[in-house]
Order: sequence, then structure tokens, then C-alpha cells
Amino acid sequence: MKATPFLPSLLFIASATTAAFAADWPVWRGPARDGISAEKDWQLKADPKVLWEAEVGLGFSSFVVSQERVLTTGHADEQDTLFCLDAKTGKQLWKHSYPADLGDKYYEGGTSATPTFDDGKVYHLSRWGDLFCLDAATGKVLWEKNVQKETEANIPDWGFAGAPLVQDELLILNVGKAGMAVEKATGKTVWKSEVDNAGYSTPYPITQNGKKLAVIGSGDSYIAVDVKTGAQLWSFKWNTRYGVNAADPILAGDTLFISTGYNKGCALLKLGAGEPEKVWENKALKNMFNSSIVLEGHVYGIDGDHNSRCAMKCVRLSDGQEMWAEKDVGFASLTASADGRLLVLTSKGELIEVKASPEKYTENSRAQILNGKCWSTPVLADGQLYARNSEGHVVCLALGK
Repeated sequence: MKATPFLPSLLFIASATTAAFAADWPVWRGPARDGISAEKDWQLKADPKVLWEAEVGLGFSSFVVSQERVLTTGHADEQDTLFCLDAKTGKQLWKHSYPADLGDKYYEGGTSATPTFDDGKVYHLSRWGDLFCLDAATGKVLWEKNVQKETEANIPDWGFAGAPLVQDELLILNVGKAGMAVEKATGKTVWKSEVDNAGYSTPYPITQNGKKLAVIGSGDSYIAVDVKTGAQLWSFKWNTRYGVNAADPILAGDTLFISTGYNKGCALLKLGAGEPEKVWENKALKNMFNSSIVLEGHVYGIDGDHNSRCAMKCVRLSDGQEMWAEKDVGFASLTASADGRLLVLTSKGELIEVKASPEKYTENSRAQILNGKCWSTPVLADGQLYARNSEGHVVCLALGK
């Protein structure tokens, strides 16, 4: 079944904001922000070749890859650190550290958000509102500020977790109830929203009726704002336990898929000229914080919270019908490749290759690549896979045939 086609009178697109090499992964969830890599010619063996390993400290950041540089973050010795490593060798090219609280309320703590590459720069938002612009080649800080202190926005229980979104000359941040924007060249605040709790998702770009919008997950809603002015064009109420709206929305034609854990569930929204119309809502797929993947009209993701009995599921996008569930996977994160295969990293460090098919769960191969807690989404770029555990042990695998 194909995804819903585009309406002729309305155009909705997830905007790739960074000019990148074809195989690069410069922003959270990739250039199209859908979690799907352009890679096709890869293979997961039972004993994959490890190209290099690294230690980056405690945290749950994923990776971004641009021009043979890979970034991730971690915490150690009362500091957060942004690491830039050579993608081929793992050699540290530069790092930037800054004082930060561990933030171990409810869990181990450490870093959360994934950095953003854009036009020779790196942008990074910490859990506590520290915002940095660095030179991607050298790590030199070009400007920095604390947006939480400036706006007095509430810090959500687990800290700010969304990656910065570049839109033309602005950075859009999930800070405040409906986000905020700063100039990417200077850090100067352009607009801000109410101080109510932010959600934990990354601002998600769409174009609607010729206008660039960002969909912001707040503590109780998904809100579409004009990226230039911050004006709120629509809001969809989505109350969740603890105010956790962490998984990113996913655009498919003129519909938007949303999902939240803590027994909330998922829904499909039809976008139009005014407020979104709910097509369906159910509890078939409850993403705690790792986002799902939409392929050929079906949603693949993890249903359940880390401390519950979880399953990997396939749900039909058009009506929310559950197609299959595989409890053996448990809590996990996933990415996909352009040839319809899924790479699933379980919380126990097993990497599984799964065929993306609504017919049944089909596992092609499996390998133990990490130990410890693995909650961060793996990244497949240029024939290499990057994965980490919460303690900060990073592995880079060669997946080329």
C-alpha cells in the first residue's frame, strides 16, 4: 500500500535544511528527517567488522555525520562534552566541554540532544539550555548563550532534548511551550513562546500552503508555528503522562503521524487549511521516545516503555490496524535503509536486520555489537554504522558487502 498522495492544492514536505554529501547524515533522523538512510549496498553479518571504538561519556545522544566527521555527546567529571571524531578512524579531531549537572533525576542522567551540522557549523543545545555554535572543522566556539536563562522557560523534568532545527537563517529550538528561534549567525533571539514546559521532540519542518512551519511537541500538544515569526497556526491537544511527547511526528503526504509512550498511543492527523483533523487514534503503537519509521504506507516502531513488556510492531498508516508484533525484540531503537530494510538496536546491544514488510516479521540477521543499556538510535551512513551505549562506548561497524 502506498502512502497517501500529495493534495494538488496543498504541499506538505519535510524540509532537508543542510546541503550534504549523498551519504551524509548531518541532522537528527537524517536529511529527510524520516530516519531512512540512502544506503542500499550493505550487509549485517553475525560477526560484523568493527572499524573503531571510542569512549565519549554518559549520555543518550545519537550521531550526525558530515564530510567524514561524526559528532556525539557525553558527560563525565561534572562536564558535558561534544566530541568530533574522524568517521573513518575514530580519531578525536576536537572536543568542546562545558560545566553541566549530571541531571540523574529518575535515571542515570547525562547528555540527551543530538547536535546539528549546517554549512560548516555545528549547533548544539544542552539539557539545561546552553546553546553553542562551533566551527565544524576546528571546534572553535563562534557564539554561545543560555536560552533558558534568557527566556526563563521551564526546564522539563528530563531537560531539553530536541536537536536544533536550521530553517534558512534561523535556528528553531524546542524551548518553551511552542519553541523559540534565534539567528544562526549570532544567537540573537528572534521570537519566543510561553514559558510552559517543552516536550522532548525535535522541531519538525513542514511546508503548508507555501509557508514554512515547524511542528513543536510541547508538554500537552503538538503545535505548528511559523518559523519566521513564531505565530501559532494550529494546535492539536495531546495530553500525556509526565508531559512526555518525545518521539518526532512523521509526515506522509498530507497526514502527520504522532505517537507517545506511557500508555498514550498514536494518531494520524489530516492536515488542511485549518486545524488538523484526527483520522484515527488507538494504542497499537506507543513510542516512548524512539521514533518510528514510515515505509510504503506502514509504520514500524517499538510499542511500550523501557520498563514494560515491549514489542516491535508494524501498523497500517491509513487506519491504524496492527499488522504484526514481535515481542522478542523488546525495547529498542531503529533506522532504515532505502532498499526497505530496518536496522534495529535492542536495549541489550543486539543489532537486528529486519525486512520492512507488513506481511510478517522477517529477521534476516542478528549480531551482538554492544553491552550495557542501548537507547540511542543507530546511524547508517557511507557504508558504516554508528552505535553507542549509555555509558558512552561507541562502535563503528563496516556494513559494506
